[in-house]
Amino acid sequence: MGIIRDMQRVHATQAFADQRANTAAAQQRDLIRRNADHAIAAAQMAAGDADREREHQRLYVEAKTADTAAANAEIRARLSDLDGLLLSTLDVDDHIDLQLFKKPVEVPPFDPGPLGRPLPEPRWDSYVPPQPRGVGKILGGDRLRQQQEASAQRAFDDARARWTEAEQRRRRQLVVRQRAYDESLRKYEARITAYNAEVDRFAAAVAGADPSSVVEYFAMVLGNSVYPDDFPQHFRLAYLPKQRHLLIEYHLPPIEVVPQIKEYRYDRFRDDVTAVPRDESEVRRRYVEVIARLTLRTVHEVIEADRGGLVRQVSFNGIVDTIDRRTGRFVRPTLVSVQTDRETFAAIKLRRVDPVACVKHLEGALSPAPDELAAVPAKIDFDRDADRDFTEEFNVLAEIDERPNLVTLTEPAWEQQLADLFGVMGLEMGSATRTDLGARWQAADPRPVFGGQVVIFAVRGPASGSAAVHALAGAVTAAGATKGILVSLGGIDSEAYDAVAGRPLELIDGPALVTLLSNYCRVKARIERA
Repeated sequence: MGIIRDMQRVHATQAFADQRANTAAAQQRDLIRRNADHAIAAAQMAAGDADREREHQRLYVEAKTADTAAANAEIRARLSDLDGLLLSTLDVDDHIDLQLFKKPVEVPPFDPGPLGRPLPEPRWDSYVPPQPRGVGKILGGDRLRQQQEASAQRAFDDARARWTEAEQRRRRQLVVRQRAYDESLRKYEARITAYNAEVDRFAAAVAGADPSSVVEYFAMVLGNSVYPDDFPQHFRLAYLPKQRHLLIEYHLPPIEVVPQIKEYRYDRFRDDVTAVPRDESEVRRRYVEVIARLTLRTVHEVIEADRGGLVRQVSFNGIVDTIDRRTGRFVRPTLVSVQTDRETFAAIKLRRVDPVACVKHLEGALSPAPDELAAVPAKIDFDRDADRDFTEEFNVLAEIDERPNLVTLTEPAWEQQLADLFGVMGLEMGSATRTDLGARWQAADPRPVFGGQVVIFAVRGPASGSAAVHALAGAVTAAGATKGILVSLGGIDSEAYDAVAGRPLELIDGPALVTLLSNYCRVKARIERA
């Protein structure tokens, strides 16, 4: 990995720790979520008293209403995050001052501890016997005193010999400790000096347009950019020093980052929460805007971070790793491609632009139907145009992020994660069984009146359609359950929402699952396909 990549990890980790907790949307969402949690807790407390059934019913309706409001607040917060992808970076100075990575030599003073204090030397005054007085002096006191003095002298000589030996031992140990401290200090100063020299070397290499160092620097810049949790942050960079040309191949998030649900509605009389799907044309429009904002944001961060004029031209290809629903195969189409020079881009007032129009103004190619994976002609062929000697691939989240990737979890870990989630949400989970559709649970909702058996399906493959909904509905009926839950990590087709049609079923897609894990289990999960 090397010292430079360690620097990148430290800097990026600090950036990721600075999340958007103080935004107005986040505060509103958290307030609504807290209110929902309080309402649910009050309903559960009232449920234990049969005489308060009416109060329980009222609190239950409040809890469901608050929970629905919290879910809608999550949707609004996600849309706010997507809308602010470009503007949020304009208030951040993307330049990285490499000198800030240098470490001062902070040496604690030598502490000898008890070895630094000489042992108290024996004093003859403490051993000399008292002078005989009165009758004792008359009755052979001198002879007795001589005996006492001889005995005291032997004790004093013995104590002084022991003190001399102990003091010599202390001084030897003090010398050993001082030498150990000096050696440790020498090694520590050597490490800091070497580290700071490497920082200076790297800074000089970047300033001198060394291609590999330039790639490392801009990888740090892009790695510091804070995105929503389910954005990949996976990219390749190449630098052509003669043309001062930076090539970027960036992995775009899938269309599922746009909430497929427009809103949730709770019907208190039917005790049913209905998911209103977002219109496909709006999902497509918003996704095109996400792609455009991410493209402009990336180019902006590169140019703003480049105070040394290393980059005269930037080429950006935005690709997406996803599953073609028509074939079921993994594909990687290019959905946006832009090539621009520094002067042209720097003249754009990004705070006031329409991101889609701006990409087109830069003569960029932007897919009109990214939901159909319609690829555009790339301005560059990354593998052909990039000098392989100066090309590196970076996966920021894979290197610095300890969040579990729900796609690559082992089956036992995936099943345990879901069992923990629904357990925290109040369900009594049975053992998971594995079927052709994925994992399945028979759970119990212990609430009186509104509880009952619950069937849960969880799949990690492609987006689920109406067939999965019909299969879940059949399982609910066969089990005599009151409710069914489908978790589909790969997304949920619009036809699946149509198939729900009043049935007691809930559909949870990947982003919704990430949100639930965060809210209920305090687990910051991610979804990233290889």
